[in-house]
Amino acid sequence: MKAAIFFGSKSDTETMKKCAEVLKEFGVEYKAFIISAHRAGELLHQTVKKVEEDGFEVIIAGAGLAAALPGVIAGCTTIPVIGVPLECVTPGKSNGLGGMDSLLSIVQMPPQIPVATVGINSAKNAAYLALEILGIKYPAIKEKLVSFRKKLTEDAQNSGLNVEL
Repeated sequence: MKAAIFFGSKSDTETMKKCAEVLKEFGVEYKAFIISAHRAGELLHQTVKKVEEDGFEVIIAGAGLAAALPGVIAGCTTIPVIGVPLECVTPGKSNGLGGMDSLLSIVQMPPQIPVATVGINSAKNAAYLALEILGIKYPAIKEKLVSFRKKLTEDAQNSGLNVEL
């Protein structure tokens, strides 16, 4: 069971690391690639083909601004692609759109080329969705997810039922 993580800029590393941490926690092998869909299209296509050949089963792609990366990847593979819209913030200033530009770019894919999409900067949720996809084929992942969800419920029950105000 293998997942590939793509993102278009080194500045997205901190957000996309959260995705890798979840995959690691669940024992899923992954590789990460920084490749811009706009600046290195041919390299991106070659890398996606290599990922296919190497048996990767799900791809997580984070992208900001025009956010073409998840869609371009989905257009050249049948491996499920999960898009992570990223808010583009340079130190001290935002582009003013709060990641909505990225979100809309990723969810508005043309017919027949879907990209599953999580919330803005939600790299962790992308990893959990990837785990659910992998859990269809791998019972061990599914069991870990079931245990994880059970613990979430227990934690909620223990912390939220007797609140003192």
